[in-house]
Amino acid sequence: MINSFYKRIREVRLDNNLSQLQLAALCNVQQSCVSKWERGSTLPDAETLCVICKKLNVTADYLLGLSDI
Repeated sequence: MINSFYKRIREVRLDNNLSQLQLAALCNVQQSCVSKWERGSTLPDAETLCVICKKLNVTADYLLGLSDI
């Protein structure tokens, strides 16, 4: 799951033309959190994952590698 997430969160962030700092601001986290997600060091908590999905118009299933849509 982490293997898919770190690739997909970066892909979706870039598709939305956002920097790590901009995504962090949208999610109310530090830029270092986004960096850790993209390196595969950590995952966001459930609440933050919901925020990411809403702000970037993507499903949690996609980000977590459970679907390809």
